[in-house]
Amino acid sequence: MSIASDARFWDRSSRKYATGAIADRAGYERTLDRTRALLGSGDSVLELGCGTGTTALRLAGVVQNYLATDISAGMIAIANEKQATCPMPGLVFRAATAEALTPDAAQFNAVLVFNYLHLVRDLHGTLRGIHALLTAEGLFISKTPCVGDMNPLIRFALPAMRAIGKAPYAGVFQAADLSQHISAAGFDILATENHATKGNDNRPYIVARKR
Repeated sequence: MSIASDARFWDRSSRKYATGAIADRAGYERTLDRTRALLGSGDSVLELGCGTGTTALRLAGVVQNYLATDISAGMIAIANEKQATCPMPGLVFRAATAEALTPDAAQFNAVLVFNYLHLVRDLHGTLRGIHALLTAEGLFISKTPCVGDMNPLIRFALPAMRAIGKAPYAGVFQAADLSQHISAAGFDILATENHATKGNDNRPYIVARKR
C-alpha cells in the first residue's frame, strides 16, 4: 500500500462518499460555527483532505481566500461540480497532498484538517509541513478520529479491510498521542473540545497556534 493506492481508493469511493449522510449533523454544525469564529475576513485559509468540498463551501465565504485540497482527483472533480452550481468567490479546489504545497508558494493564516490526520502515513512530517505553511502565529485547526481510543474491534478489523481493498491506510493513535505530536511539531495547543452531540466520538477538535 502507498499514497498512490490511497488516492485510488478514494477515487473509487468518491461518488458513494458524496451521497453519504453526515452521521452527527449537530456536531458537524458546531464544528463549523466554532471554526468560523476563529477565522477573519482577510484570512487566507488552506484545507487539507477536503473530500467533496462540503466544508469548504460552507466556510469559504467568511475569509478572503480558501484553497481546498485532497489527494483524490475524483473527490476534487465532485467538489468542482458543486462549485460550478454554486460559485464561491475566493474558493479554489486542487488535487494535491500537503507535501506538494511548498512554504515558498503560499503562506496561510489558518490550516484546517478535518477527518484527515489519521489518514496520513507520516504524521510528524505532515504536521511539520503544515507548520511551515502557516504565517507567524497562524492557526492549525483539526478534528481527528483517534482510532486508538475507539472500540478495539475497529483496530483489529482495519488491517484485514486494507488487505482486501475495503479501507485506506489509517494510523492508530490516541488523543494524547496526537496532542504530543502537534506540540512537538511547533504548536501551542489553545483548546481541545468534544463536538459530539452524544458522548464522545473520540474525534477531538483541537485549536493550536504556530510557535
